[in-house]
Amino acid sequence: MRKTVVAVAFSLSTLCLAGSAVAQADAGKTFQGKCVGCHAANGTGSAIGKKLGVHDFHGPDVQKESDADLADAIAKGRNKMPGYEKTLKPDDIKGLVAYIRTLGK
Repeated sequence: MRKTVVAVAFSLSTLCLAGSAVAQADAGKTFQGKCVGCHAANGTGSAIGKKLGVHDFHGPDVQKESDADLADAIAKGRNKMPGYEKTLKPDDIKGLVAYIRTLGK
């Protein structure tokens, strides 16, 4: 019985990690498709984005924002950035927030 519990726990943790990797890859694709034009692939801001006043995702002003605030900015837009709540699912927005967090590291 104990070996079964350990095996099930290991299998579930492996599935969770695999699911996280897939979600991360999907968020990366969404970022490439929707965000890179202004925010650049590394989150520091493209030439166009810098002219529009985008913030560097590595900076403390972005990283100190809560996940809810970042999700709200993605969904509803902020300053010159358009909102994406009509074209992205809530899980896609949540994935983008997590992706932005990885860029800040």
